[in-house]
Amino acid sequence: MSFNSISPIGVFDSGVGGLSVLRAIREQMPEESVIYFGDQGHVPYGPRPLQQVRDFSEGITRFLLSKGAKIIVVACNAASAAALTYLRQTFPEVSFVGMEPAVKPAAEHTETGVVGVLATPATFQGALYASVVERFASGVNLLQDPCVGLVQQIEKGDLDGPVTRRILEDALHPMLEKNIDTVVLACTHYPFVIPLIQEVVGEKVRVIDPAPAVARQAKRLLDAKGLKREAGSQGEIQFFTSGDASLVRSLLPGLLGEAGEVRTLQWEGDRILKERAPE
Repeated sequence: MSFNSISPIGVFDSGVGGLSVLRAIREQMPEESVIYFGDQGHVPYGPRPLQQVRDFSEGITRFLLSKGAKIIVVACNAASAAALTYLRQTFPEVSFVGMEPAVKPAAEHTETGVVGVLATPATFQGALYASVVERFASGVNLLQDPCVGLVQQIEKGDLDGPVTRRILEDALHPMLEKNIDTVVLACTHYPFVIPLIQEVVGEKVRVIDPAPAVARQAKRLLDAKGLKREAGSQGEIQFFTSGDASLVRSLLPGLLGEAGEVRTLQWEGDRILKERAPE
C-alpha cells in the first residue's frame, strides 16, 4: 500500500459529529484533500455493542483506503474507544489518529478539582476512557453524563432548541451544583453546541473542544511521514454517508461552513460498503 503527499486524509464518524474535527483540519491544513464518511445509517454508535462498532470501523477503513486515504482520522469517540487498537493491529501499515477524552488537560487546569465529562455510553464503558482516567485524573472528581438524545438533536441540526437545551441543562446543572470549573466534550458531536453549553454553565467554566488537538496530531503524523501536502492550494472534500444525503448536504454550511455534494454508500452486512448510484 503506497501513499503520497497529494493523497487525501480519510475521516469518519457515526454521523456529522466528525465535521467538528474536519473543521479543525480545514483550519490548520486547508491544502489537504479529505474524504469524509458519516455513518448516519447506524448513528448513534454510543449505545451499540463494541464488537459491532469495531466491524463498522473496519468496513469504513477499508472503504477509505480503497479511495487512497494516506491517514485515517477516527473522528468518533465511541469508535476510538471500541476499535482504535483493533484497527492499528489489522492495518499496521496505516497511521490512525483517534479521539482521546481530554481528561488530562482538564485535570491539569482545574482549580476546584471537579470536572464534568460529557460523552456517549460506549466511550464511558471503553478501556480507553478507563485508562485515561487512571493515568491523569488522580485526585480529580469526574462527574459524568451521557447526554442521552443529544447526538440525535445535533444530527437534525437542532443546536439551540428547547429539547437540546433541556438535555444540556439536565446534565450540567447537577454538575454546577458540585462546583465544576471545566467541561470535557468527549463526543465529536458536542462541540457544535458549545455556545449553548457556555450559556448554561457561564463564562467562568472552561469547555474543552478536543478537535484542534486531533488536527494537530494528524498534521504531526503527516509531517513525520513526509506526506504533508504543499501549502498554496485549497484541498477538495468528498462527502459520503450511509444515511440521507440531502439531510447531510443541508447541514454542511451550518456545521462546517462549507457546502458540498454528498454521495451515498450502502452497507452489505457490517463490514462492506458499496457506493450507491446518484439519485
